[in-house]
Amino acid sequence: MALASLTASAQFGAPRQNPIVPSVVATVEDFKPASSNQDNKQYPMVNSERMVRAQISAPDAKFVGLDIAGKIYTMTKDENGVWTGTSEPQDEGFHYYQLNIDGASVPDPGSLYYYGASRWGSGIEIPSEDQDFWQVKNVPQGSVSEVFYWSTYTEKMRRCHIYLPNEYFTNPTKKFPVLYLQHGMGENEYGWAEQGHTAQILDNLIAEGKAVPCIIVMDNGLNTRRPGEAGGFGGFGGQRPQGAPGQGGPRRGGFGGFSEGFKNVLFNDIIPMVETHYRVIADPQHRAYAGLSMGGMQAREITLANPEKFAYVGSFSSGAWNVDQVKGSEGFAKNVKLLFMSGGGKENMGVVEAAKNIKEQLGMNAVGYDSPGTAHEWHTWRRSLYQFAQLIFK
Repeated sequence: MALASLTASAQFGAPRQNPIVPSVVATVEDFKPASSNQDNKQYPMVNSERMVRAQISAPDAKFVGLDIAGKIYTMTKDENGVWTGTSEPQDEGFHYYQLNIDGASVPDPGSLYYYGASRWGSGIEIPSEDQDFWQVKNVPQGSVSEVFYWSTYTEKMRRCHIYLPNEYFTNPTKKFPVLYLQHGMGENEYGWAEQGHTAQILDNLIAEGKAVPCIIVMDNGLNTRRPGEAGGFGGFGGQRPQGAPGQGGPRRGGFGGFSEGFKNVLFNDIIPMVETHYRVIADPQHRAYAGLSMGGMQAREITLANPEKFAYVGSFSSGAWNVDQVKGSEGFAKNVKLLFMSGGGKENMGVVEAAKNIKEQLGMNAVGYDSPGTAHEWHTWRRSLYQFAQLIFK
């Protein structure tokens, strides 16, 4: 569900060809290399109007296009076989994209590679006025480690990323609360660490005294099949999400079909591993769980069914919770200190009104947040984490 710039059909089978449109003529020629480029690569570029310009050398190609945000912009070849093309203005924030060369979708060799849309490929950062909050700054730095562990549920080694705040190292007797933070559909455990800039967001907030130092665990919410279990879709029992986040429903009875596997890994393997090997405060009052898009849907399913496990719950771009859902979970309103739901302002999910209703009718601490001017993409979720992190463990 977190495919940002690709067509929805690409999530659940063969990608649908995006419409081919002419390259755009830029009115402002102040293009600069994107911050998401590989070192010393000039392209792709972004101008002050948020237009993207790509360039690649492909002398023998018959067609090259810039495939971004659901359109393929035709690129033009010069006498040296170098193709150049420019897109329409893009929303601020991070977008997956690719190049189309004679019908083949390929990564742009100028960009860094990110895991999204169920593959490693190109991504581009469109500058925003508020991007300062996730930049690397001269503040005490935490660390992000790649951690392998044995899963008793899947009976194989798994990998997660774990953020440790700077104080974890400077105060060796202190124990910390834990946030379990999950990615969206087509992404994996790299998403929050790379596209989401989790460490930078927390380092900066902690340095400003706005967030409680905590450990953050970022795992893979899809790869949870047991030995011999049918392949299904992404490893969650053959059930596919359908419709926009929070709208419609999955086939055959709720999102439990793909929450169940991750719930078992989370409770049987991830939480015990973290609470055994790290200095954590191992009780529900010091646990938080949040996710984006599909990960937020899993958070909703898992926490409503297990309200005694977490005191803080976050749901980013996963649809608005309603009063009946919360009322139907015995103990949720009593045990959960914060229910945070968010969405991009362009997603129109109604999370602010939904949180207001839950707060007024059930007396819960429910908070809704709309990310101004963004849609279903990473800047919405960075902003959501920035807001959520300031509210938890207090």
